[in-house]
Amino acid sequence: RDLLNPAGFKLRIREKQDGATYIEGAAEEYCNSPQDIYSIIKKGNKHRATSSTDMNSQSSRSHSVLIINLVQRLANGTQLEGGLNLADLAGSERLDRTNVTGIGLKEAQKINQSLSALGNCINALTDRKRTHIPFRDSVLTYLLKDALG
Repeated sequence: RDLLNPAGFKLRIREKQDGATYIEGAAEEYCNSPQDIYSIIKKGNKHRATSSTDMNSQSSRSHSVLIINLVQRLANGTQLEGGLNLADLAGSERLDRTNVTGIGLKEAQKINQSLSALGNCINALTDRKRTHIPFRDSVLTYLLKDALG
């Protein structure tokens, strides 16, 4: 879900023809300064899902990813582009210690599953013998595949 537009519709990750991923329908904000970016982060954090568990009174119930696309226009008309992905990952949870049930249990399982998928991608990227990287095993790794490798 889009933390800058929480009432919006369900987001979908898409691939461009060049293979780059993007989030269809995600809010886009134009920034001129680091302060603008900080304001956007604060705005998004207000809509972030948290819940209390036996291990943590303010446990994040999801990962949060801020994608920054940078564009610099030089005096000679040249344009330079780059990107930065900032990910705040929800922590792995030992289900037997948190005592979560119902929706909280499903959230914790999804968090653990995506963190495991991220670890699998990183391991595959560091293994020179591997030819397949399992980016599509989770939404998180599919979204971050360009940044990961």
